[in-house]
Amino acid sequence: MAFEIPKEVYKGKIREVILGIGDKAKIIGGFDAMPLNLFEGNFPHKPLVAMEVYDSPPSEWAPEALEPFKDVVNDPVAWAKKNIEVYGAEAIALQLVSADPNAENKPSDEVAQIAKNVADAIDVPLIVIGCGNAEKDAELLPKVCELCQGKNVTVGFAVEENYKKIAAAALGYGHNVLAQAPIDVNLQKQLNILISNLGLPLERVIMEPSTGALGYGIEYTYSIMERIMLAALAQGDEMMQCPIGNDMGKECWKTKEAKVSEEEEPSYGDRSKRGILWEVVTAIALLLAGSQLLIMRHPKSIEYVKTFIDEIYG
Repeated sequence: MAFEIPKEVYKGKIREVILGIGDKAKIIGGFDAMPLNLFEGNFPHKPLVAMEVYDSPPSEWAPEALEPFKDVVNDPVAWAKKNIEVYGAEAIALQLVSADPNAENKPSDEVAQIAKNVADAIDVPLIVIGCGNAEKDAELLPKVCELCQGKNVTVGFAVEENYKKIAAAALGYGHNVLAQAPIDVNLQKQLNILISNLGLPLERVIMEPSTGALGYGIEYTYSIMERIMLAALAQGDEMMQCPIGNDMGKECWKTKEAKVSEEEEPSYGDRSKRGILWEVVTAIALLLAGSQLLIMRHPKSIEYVKTFIDEIYG
């Protein structure tokens, strides 16, 4: 008698979210079993990897992280195009750090125009991440939504302090929202409910549960993601059935292990490999927890992770 793998039957299904427009648009989500349990359910879409682009030249990156982009860091459009044409990026994640009031504090109109320029120059999905200041992002991201109308951009982060303005703009101009809660299942559900009550369909919401890198909080992120997946699939909680995305590249490459030199810490080994592997291991852990959108930095890390995804999904 042939052995049959025991299979769990789940009540729920993760919604599909469309990113971008045209032939290069991508769909994430749509699965109805626990992450990567392909034997147990339907997984119609592979997780999507987006490559970072910054609107301002990075000043504190490890040399290994900066090397692939050193010729384009002063031009976000050229950076985005290089990621696509040279490194095969299937999506771009533009980080609008120059708007940060605690850094360059560039005007929102000026920074939003950078997002439009990138959106107009590429044909793959665009994710736009604000500066991380809730008040400034409430001003900046609606302007991005307006200027990028018709592009189906994904904007974030919508948090408790600013979700009304960001979600309303996404609804009005036809975009998706990255909704971020501080590593808490109940707060994530509450944020999803609040955004839904504004009228934005949950088919346009991607959850970002706050991402920690390997050795720097990934166990918290993993456990929260796992609980979200169980609520969505096993318990059939419709408010938790949005796909999860993780803005992880920046978290991995700011770690001591990725940045410190071999002279300072000889026991750490080759720095040229260290940061890449830190990003790869973090990414695979997040995929196991249910991530459908990984925002990553180094081309070599992305190559390894996409190979892993292809191996799993066949």
